[in-house]
Amino acid sequence: MTADYVAKRFGMFLVIVWLAATVNFFLPRIGGQDPVREKLIQQAAIGGNVQAGLEDMVAEYDAKFGLNTPLWRQYVAYVADMARFDFNYSIANYPRRVLDMIGEALPWTVGLLLTTTLFSWVIGGLLGAFLGWPRSPKFLQFLMPPLLALNAIPFFLLGLVLIYVLAFRLRLFPLSGGYTAGSFPALTPAFIGNVLSHSVLPALSIVLVSIGGWALGMRAMIVTTQGEDYVTYADAKGLKGRTIFLRYAVRNALLPQTTALALVLGQLISGAVLVEVIFSYPGIGTVLYKAIRGSDFYLVQGIVFILIVAIGVATFALDLLYPLLDPRISYRRA
Repeated sequence: MTADYVAKRFGMFLVIVWLAATVNFFLPRIGGQDPVREKLIQQAAIGGNVQAGLEDMVAEYDAKFGLNTPLWRQYVAYVADMARFDFNYSIANYPRRVLDMIGEALPWTVGLLLTTTLFSWVIGGLLGAFLGWPRSPKFLQFLMPPLLALNAIPFFLLGLVLIYVLAFRLRLFPLSGGYTAGSFPALTPAFIGNVLSHSVLPALSIVLVSIGGWALGMRAMIVTTQGEDYVTYADAKGLKGRTIFLRYAVRNALLPQTTALALVLGQLISGAVLVEVIFSYPGIGTVLYKAIRGSDFYLVQGIVFILIVAIGVATFALDLLYPLLDPRISYRRA
């Protein structure tokens, strides 16, 4: 791998982030909504009367957030802020800063989705490898129908079923939330157990659906590798079936699975938004949902920008790691 190639890929990464960030800036503004006015009217409605001097307050807050300047000036300020990872204040939750809100929600999403994604990838990959290998036990074929069925169900729909059966009817797990209301967050065994009990249902809904997808993808790749010359040659040499399975079939089938895993890990910050919403889980997905409903431009921009950077970093790192995963790939010029 040459330094020129790394520099070229890094430059491409920066261009992609800039283009995506530009789309991220203009999309919330296409609807023509006024988040400051909507928030002030909402607060006035809660108080039961019309806020006196509403227009003056709107003008003051527009000046505070820079919404009274021309769009091109807002864009220049936005690009400068994004370069410093300064996401300004939240419009709907002023005076809280966007970065602080993201920092509070991020550990919940990463803790939930990183664990469930890696667990699903490992278990699903193993199941798919055995399902695609002709010498595997025949009873494993009975796993295909349930895996296909679960993979076709959206996360949030399965989550609603789990809530009804395991939380509402059987009362085995809490209905919603990240921990019991009134609990004081601390690194104690009692609080950790409380958090784990609240995360079982959202984690289960993600794992049950994801395992099917990973298994089906791995099965397809194992079936494909069986017709390759290197597998036929290994079999002709008289190598053990376990060696052919692990070192020739699974090793080569893991490459596209690794690519998919890197892309999924890059999207962890966005979370399974609807899963977090229906479970009232205090992660990035819930924060993003509330920000979209409240037309909170800066909060939406901050979350989406971090997602863009995460996906870009994941693909950039994967591109550099591919020669290490597969020696046949080389970026050197012939």
